[in-house]
This record gives sequence, structure tokens and C-alpha cells, in this order.
Amino acid sequence: MENFTQIGALVEKNLGLEAYHTLSNSNGVVYAFLETGRSSDLFSEKQFGEFGEAAILTVVVESKQKDALITNMAKSLNLVNGTQGLVFEEAQLLKCS
Repeated sequence: MENFTQIGALVEKNLGLEAYHTLSNSNGVVYAFLETGRSSDLFSEKQFGEFGEAAILTVVVESKQKDALITNMAKSLNLVNGTQGLVFEEAQLLKCS
């Protein structure tokens, strides 16, 4: 049985695309998924009236690598010094063979 953790991020679209390409091939990443849409929350740049383009990045990682990958994700998304997004960790996932 293997242990995995799901990490997610809500950020501006261009940052999400860049981070997806960076993180999807990182050591410990099992699965990466990017979905884009529009959001009225968090973002100062609003291309569509009250809404801005957003990205939701979901990454499933080996639990032993999660802390390093969360740090790398925050750096890739420019969230270490900025406040234009969220990174969150979900409950641990178990894979049974």
C-alpha cells in the first residue's frame, strides 16, 4: 500500500500554466491536472468585468515528498512573497494494489 497526498492551488491563469509545466515532471509527482476558468475572488487583475482568469492546479504526490513539493509549488506560483492565490493540502490518499 502506498501513501499519496493531494495538493491544490488556486491562482491566476498564467501562473498556473507555468507551474503546471514545472511541477508535472517533478520528482514525487504521480499526477498533475490543470483546469482554468474565471473567478471573482483573490485576483486584482480582472479581464472580464468583475472576473479574472483563474487556474486550479491539482497534484497528487508521494506523501514523503509533499513538504518539498508544497514549497516548490509556492515558489513556482510566486506565493512566497505575494498574496494572489492559495495552496492547500488535502487528506492523505491510499492506493491499494
